[in-house]
Amino acid sequence: MKSQIIEQIGQTDILLPALIAEGLIANDRAKARLSVLQAAASHARNPQSSAFDLAEECQGVGIDAGPMEKLVGGASLIAGERVTAPGLGTLSAAILDDVATMARAVKAGDSSQGEAALGRFSALKAIAPQGDALELAQIARLAGLSGSGDSLHRLVLDLHKELNRLSAAHAEEVLAGAHVYGLAPEDRPAVEAFMRGVESTQKLKFNHPGLATTATHAGNRLTIQNDIGETDAHVVVIAVEPDAVVITYTDVHRARAKFFTGLFRNYPVAWSGLDRKNAEGLGEGGVFYLVTGRYPATDAKVRDQFLEAVGASLVFLIDWNKARKVLRDWVGKSDAIEILEWAARQRIGHRAFLELGGGELVASAVHSATPTRIGFGDRLDRALGRAAAVDFLKSVLRASAEALLAGSSIRVVRDRIEADLVRHLERVESTLLAIVVRQAGLARDIASGIARFIAEQQERRPFDRTAFAARARRIEEKADKIAIDARNEVARFGADPTIENLVNSVEDAIDELEQAAFISSLLPDDLAEALLAPLAELAAAALAGTEAAAAGAAAASDVPDGQRVDSEDALAAIGRLIEMEHKGDDAERALTAIVLSGDFDLKTALSVLELARALERSTDRLARFGHLLHRHVLADISA
Repeated sequence: MKSQIIEQIGQTDILLPALIAEGLIANDRAKARLSVLQAAASHARNPQSSAFDLAEECQGVGIDAGPMEKLVGGASLIAGERVTAPGLGTLSAAILDDVATMARAVKAGDSSQGEAALGRFSALKAIAPQGDALELAQIARLAGLSGSGDSLHRLVLDLHKELNRLSAAHAEEVLAGAHVYGLAPEDRPAVEAFMRGVESTQKLKFNHPGLATTATHAGNRLTIQNDIGETDAHVVVIAVEPDAVVITYTDVHRARAKFFTGLFRNYPVAWSGLDRKNAEGLGEGGVFYLVTGRYPATDAKVRDQFLEAVGASLVFLIDWNKARKVLRDWVGKSDAIEILEWAARQRIGHRAFLELGGGELVASAVHSATPTRIGFGDRLDRALGRAAAVDFLKSVLRASAEALLAGSSIRVVRDRIEADLVRHLERVESTLLAIVVRQAGLARDIASGIARFIAEQQERRPFDRTAFAARARRIEEKADKIAIDARNEVARFGADPTIENLVNSVEDAIDELEQAAFISSLLPDDLAEALLAPLAELAAAALAGTEAAAAGAAAASDVPDGQRVDSEDALAAIGRLIEMEHKGDDAERALTAIVLSGDFDLKTALSVLELARALERSTDRLARFGHLLHRHVLADISA
């Protein structure tokens, strides 16, 4: 048990069983050492007495018999009633230490009996020698039992009796996996609830030691202690009182302590602030953090549900800081903690991830699956985007836990992680294609305006061409900004270069449509129907082309998810784009023939031809978009 930190936080109730055990061991050592002291006195009085026969007794309590035999064999009388022997002073000091250990253990379990024993001890230790010489009378006061006066040996016997009594009252029992001492009948359900929680998740620690639980009853409360992992200052002590559960948690890592309290944000726990403590030998520089939480619970069922939740949470603290550091190589600090909290709430944890290699597991997937997309040292949130990187790392933790629990090979885990990384990269491209869809939508806004303008001209109805041209200009400027952002995103993610070409093609189409809107504002009034009819066909082809481009890009963005219908929809949209280009060509040539063979004034002829050519060029740009999209879709299908 981590007794030093438990003493530091004032939760000594839980230490009593360990102190009793230490006291009983000290009792055995003290009696063996007193026997050696008596043997030394006997040998000093009668050097011809039988040889040393305490070797087995010494070894049985962990005392090196060699120095003890040397001490007894070297004992002699000086100045009549004074015994000298090599190591006699050391032996006496060791006896006093053993008796002091026994007395402290008794005091921990019974304050009045302990205080009385310590009073007797203070009087008796005054006769202990300062060197390797001791009066025979002093030896009698230390090791003897005859006579009416007190002796250290008699004190040892009395302390042993008290320790036996306390040991019986706090006899060890294993309850649901916890080592328990002196429980009252009403304590047992609470311990069992806590251990249900521990048992439900402890498999997720895999080969890591930890989660040993001790419980005892003292005063009016049950105290449960769990050592969590191996760090000396990392423990949780839970006091179950009549009306509340009080948690005392210590940690050398402040961030992990905050993480622990955050796991219970759905419970009405009143947490203290994180107190910084200093204790030599605990944590880095003797610093650790302490936080306490009080959960009101007068109902036993509610109390036990909370205890079960606490028990289940502890496995997610083991190696937490190590996992956080590994994840921070791939995403930001807050996202690393978010991933670990998600893994805890999903009952997945991070220990399997670390067991399978941690950062090396992710690096291997990056190198194998996308060697040209994510460079050495690049963070995933820069390559995938923040949300996608967090989602991918969550899937890595899940795959690791599921694989280890199922006994799968690490090769299976690596393959699964690599495949998932590829899917996330494809989703990045799907996100970029969504930008293309947005661009195509802006192109449609201008094309539909042109088509509406020509339709109004055919019906001889008024149309605000100046306002429409200004609006088209604003749309084109907006589209330019979107295109710049899209190119930056393509470069940042290292996406398929075809996507940037798609962005450029739609941007070119928008430029042509905006030019067409500008020319529309300059057309003469009352154009002849012979000119308006082919212009309407051109406008309809351009409008249909923008709609096909949007539909094709949207369908292509879903192709990586493996839906056959999406690839069919994308290819069908590409076919419509090519068809609209042909229709645009035919309509533009028909209009050119009408103008050149007719008798139109120069302004009318030039403006109509320029409008037709701008619309026809927009269908050309959209046809090029279709060819690029066809290449991208076929690459996704083959992948």
